[in-house]
Amino acid sequence: MNTSPRPPTPINSPSNPTEFQQVILEKSQNFIGRAFVFTAISNFLQRCDRGYFTIIGAPGSGKSAILAKYVTENPYVLYYNAQLPGKNRAEEFIATICTQIAQTSQETSLPSLLQQVSDKLEPQQKFIIAIDALDAVNRNDQTPGSNLFYLPRYLPRGVYFLLTRRPYVRKQSGLLIEAPSQILDLAEYPQQNQEDVEAYIRQYVNNSEELTAQLTAKSENNFMYLSQILPAISKEFDGLPPGLEAYYQQHLHKMIPLNSPTFERKLKSFVLSVLVQVSSPLSAEIIASAIDANEYDVEEVLENWREFLILQEIDGEIRYSLYHSSFRDFLSKQANFA
Repeated sequence: MNTSPRPPTPINSPSNPTEFQQVILEKSQNFIGRAFVFTAISNFLQRCDRGYFTIIGAPGSGKSAILAKYVTENPYVLYYNAQLPGKNRAEEFIATICTQIAQTSQETSLPSLLQQVSDKLEPQQKFIIAIDALDAVNRNDQTPGSNLFYLPRYLPRGVYFLLTRRPYVRKQSGLLIEAPSQILDLAEYPQQNQEDVEAYIRQYVNNSEELTAQLTAKSENNFMYLSQILPAISKEFDGLPPGLEAYYQQHLHKMIPLNSPTFERKLKSFVLSVLVQVSSPLSAEIIASAIDANEYDVEEVLENWREFLILQEIDGEIRYSLYHSSFRDFLSKQANFA
């Protein structure tokens, strides 16, 4: 099993809250591989004296597990998960992180606390805050134009943020930073992902090469799919495993919120219907023509769904498809998206 290297000379910090410890334990179980990610993180920490390192990946691609494994191997890293109920608000993040950092201090300003930490660091010490699922942050509770979770634009020496998030439109990144930064997009490492998928499958199927090959192809390098399929591999089940179906139901609710205006729900429902019916990548123009809608409105919908889509440039044109075939199969069985 490949594990992440420890940062040099960690500083003392309080343990992560119990609710986060449970997530870390759950997500890091049966972990395997991802050496290329941990190597990239280690290189960034050695190369830069501060900064933001972001792991980007489609839903189910293993981002949360990677971060959880990193924290288990580096117990002095502070961890925060924005996907947990009530944890997607900036004020909750600031309160939780500041409490962990401050200990006996009454200071509640994150930049000020980070500066205090930096001032106490030895030359080789590093202070790391890991935030999982930055895409889950509720921006409506924040000042317009502010950084997600009010993350600092500038960082003092020795302070790092390790982030995970789903794919996003660059102009909607929600982050304006002036510090060293690096983005690692898991989709840009297909060979390494496939090797890790094969190793993950072998844990369940006792080195059956034929079954491993079949499951590797069906997984499309998606670990959430595998984590639900593999435990049920020896059982009879009809359709998707319950956990995966619930996961996809969350996707659908985020894509087409029930409280959105009727016109918006109908437009999104029509766009999604086209994406479900046609497996090949489609342009916004083709989708708009198919549903007799304004191309600009369709493009806006697709931009808002960026985390659930694969984008490909074909003949100089951006085309869109759903990120995983099993998600498309799930959607095809839904009676009404809206």
